[in-house]
Amino acid sequence: MAGRMTVLDASALLAFLLGEPGQEVVLAHFHDCCISAVNLSEVLGRFERLGRDSGPILEQLQRSALQVIDYDTDGAQKTAKLSGQVQHLGLSLGDRACLALAYRLGATALTADKSWSNLKIGISIRQIR
Repeated sequence: MAGRMTVLDASALLAFLLGEPGQEVVLAHFHDCCISAVNLSEVLGRFERLGRDSGPILEQLQRSALQVIDYDTDGAQKTAKLSGQVQHLGLSLGDRACLALAYRLGATALTADKSWSNLKIGISIRQIR
């Protein structure tokens, strides 16, 4: 992965796919972004809960520049280590998986989650709105 990578949180990718505020920020980074398979699962699950088949969404994303990064044991360990640091904010497994991937890649995490602006954990975080 050449250059400075941007890691999308599920909330950022959903804003892009659903045409929500902040979609233009995600679009500006789409040429060099990735997402954890955990967060992709969250996104696809959201479409299923909305009564929409997630298959076409997955196909659209697979044709795009978005890189999906497998969730492995290193990711699991870093996600677990983040638990104590972010416990006070109640971040989900998906949130922590995104942050762990950003940490591993030395990347910026892109999110719509306002509570992340309170994080001081050595990971670059950018709000999309």
